[in-house]
Amino acid sequence: MKSILEDIKKQEFRKVYLLYGEETYLRDQYRQKLLDALVTEGDTMNFSRFQGKGQNEGEIIDLAETMPFFADRRVILLENTGFFKNKAELLADYLPSLPDYLVMIFAEDEVDKRNRMYKAVQKNGRAVEFAPQNHDTLMRWILGILKKEGRKITRADMELFLTRTGTDMGFISQELEKLLTYTMGREVITGQDIEEVCTPQASNQIFNMVRAVSERKQRQALDYYYDLLALKEPPMRILYLLARQFNLLFQVKELQAAGCDQRTIASRTGLAPFVVKNYLPLARKYSSEELQRAVEDFIQTETDVKTGRLNDVLSVELMIVKYSGASAEG
Repeated sequence: MKSILEDIKKQEFRKVYLLYGEETYLRDQYRQKLLDALVTEGDTMNFSRFQGKGQNEGEIIDLAETMPFFADRRVILLENTGFFKNKAELLADYLPSLPDYLVMIFAEDEVDKRNRMYKAVQKNGRAVEFAPQNHDTLMRWILGILKKEGRKITRADMELFLTRTGTDMGFISQELEKLLTYTMGREVITGQDIEEVCTPQASNQIFNMVRAVSERKQRQALDYYYDLLALKEPPMRILYLLARQFNLLFQVKELQAAGCDQRTIASRTGLAPFVVKNYLPLARKYSSEELQRAVEDFIQTETDVKTGRLNDVLSVELMIVKYSGASAEG
């Protein structure tokens, strides 16, 4: 990311950029920074955009070979083309010989680093990954926004906010805007404001479901599940997130048993320290053997759904019932 800012600052641009990764909000921000620096507002003659799969490589190359019209450069933006997951031999062969007047920007959700296109961009331009940001970075980013708005928040309430939003910057931005509007006219944002306004992300609802499961509150756990289904959350995504939570509980329990402190557990699991604090009491409710068996059960359940042996909606319900019963012993 710093390399892109450096290119913009020096006005020395690479001929090709690839922006990819899970953090789409941040990726979109940097894509726009590049476009703002490269494209004169209103210049439709020298800027072209291609979106989606099925793009014609020959057409893109023909356009790239067209000299800019009364301008220094031609800019081509290509979004989610699939060229970095599937074969794009013509473009892969073309990237090493891009004309000096051209800047080509790819923005992709999915990338295979073994792909010829990826290797060609790495060799001839910049490939920049936008990964989920850690909690310290997110906190600094949020505090920066609040400072500009003349608002304040305690660290504890900031942590509460992040437990509800997760790490997706787009979702955080959306929820922050709601909070700022709701608390207009007040300097301090409180935990009560967060509870009243912010919508828990699906992964947070899943954690609440796991908490209910671990506390053997079967009815409550099932209610969380039915709420997620009502919100059109795909059962297989719920199954994946549920499996991830149990896998994290297993890791937390094993690391704690090995004598690791909260910060070390956070570092090794990729969780924020304050999130680890929430996992520790849940992990204590299961033995290591139970958690390991649960992780294996989830893997088998996913296989059963994919092979048609089990219905996707029923599969999650069965796992909730199994691990929220009087005993999780299977």
